Amino acid sequence: MTRPSSWRSLPDPWRTYNPAPAPSLSSVAAVGGEAGPPARVEDRSGRRKPAASDPAAAPASAEGRPPGLVLCAISGREAQESTSVPDDPGSLWSPRFPSPELVDAAAALLPAVTEEAGTLAEGPRWELTVGPGMFAVACHDWSRRERTGERAYEAHVKDVDQDVAAHIATGEWPEKPPPRSSITAWSRKSRNRMTRRLCELDYTPLYRDGRLPAMVTLTYPGDWLTVVPTGQDLKRHMKALRKRYLRAWGEDWSCVWKLEFQRRGAPHVHMLCTPPHGLSKTTGERFAVWLSAAWAGVVDHPDPEQRRRHDLAGTALDYAEGLRATDPRRVAAYFTKHGLMAAKEYQHEVPAGWREPGHGPGRFWGVWNLERATHTVVVRPEDGVQAGRIARRWARAQRRAQQTWKPRTCSRTGRVQLRKSRSRVQLMTNGNRGWIALNHGPAFTAVLSRYLIEGKVSIGEGQGLRGRL
Repeated sequence: MTRPSSWRSLPDPWRTYNPAPAPSLSSVAAVGGEAGPPARVEDRSGRRKPAASDPAAAPASAEGRPPGLVLCAISGREAQESTSVPDDPGSLWSPRFPSPELVDAAAALLPAVTEEAGTLAEGPRWELTVGPGMFAVACHDWSRRERTGERAYEAHVKDVDQDVAAHIATGEWPEKPPPRSSITAWSRKSRNRMTRRLCELDYTPLYRDGRLPAMVTLTYPGDWLTVVPTGQDLKRHMKALRKRYLRAWGEDWSCVWKLEFQRRGAPHVHMLCTPPHGLSKTTGERFAVWLSAAWAGVVDHPDPEQRRRHDLAGTALDYAEGLRATDPRRVAAYFTKHGLMAAKEYQHEVPAGWREPGHGPGRFWGVWNLERATHTVVVRPEDGVQAGRIARRWARAQRRAQQTWKPRTCSRTGRVQLRKSRSRVQLMTNGNRGWIALNHGPAFTAVLSRYLIEGKVSIGEGQGLRGRL
């Protein structure tokens, strides 16, 4: 790719960053609420002085000079009117989830390569994928992959023919293959796939009806091994709860769920959804009351006392956690609970009762009634390489860090100990190929497409690429 002559004179969009302005002193002083200025007393000379209960009173400033800094919210200035709580619940949450139409419009700005319909060119193809909260750069050889798939299908057909011939000759089917090795924890590949899927989803069905998001938690009673001895039983309970939701509210449940484990070993499920309004069609109860009774009925513990306790404290509905989900990247960051939230890594360790082959937890996460909203564009190799470089530099400028445990061996005793260590996250290291998580994928793509077409990004004074996104 031929670089322009003024390549070195271009501003560096990854190092120019203009932080947000600091809040004014008037806004800080308003935090104190509607309490007026502190009481004043007079000394013997008749002059007014601060009360003894005002330890943060600032000295009087000179004439013509602005008053000094206030050490706390209690000050002698006039109290400002505090903002009232809005009557509309929708104003409490401002979602910033890009729509599929916005994703398609942003992908149309990229310098795509036009190809004839029904043709598949040989050799590697550079592709750029845009999602609501992600941007990916890949290089695939689809012709080679298609031939590999055809060979695998032919080998599978031969295996099936051999099994059928053996069954006709002996009257018995071959033995099933042994189960996979036991699952002890949530794997890194599954974590990566979940993060990317959550950044690719279309979340518009969650908030299009004006509902507020909430985090639903499903737990099990104290004697949990009696009702959920394997991971298959947990999936069966979730499937039954989803059917009850459909009958009670007349719609399919749209949510993102994640399986975790408590310190006592019991599994629990987190679900990000938008609870429905009104009363259920089956019991005439609100969602919170219906959820407690429905989940206790699905689990159905045989002990009456365990059943009563589970009915009282088997579910949780937290709107404060749900309101934090304002964009795809924040949703993925909450469900991963890794890196900066490594203190909760124990929630991803499978208990001893579920580690036997065939009794594992299965999938740790899933999506109900939400579809992907991605758009892939084929570009020239030089554009693909340049887009990968920009994405890699942008990811490096975020300075993301992860917490890991590294083994250290004592030179005297030879004892191996684990020490906590922090290291920078390395992304897009496979030849500038990979993907990055974004708060707004179409906005990043719009700036990137202008750079690829014009060879530069128009940046205002004091505003870099990070500020534009």
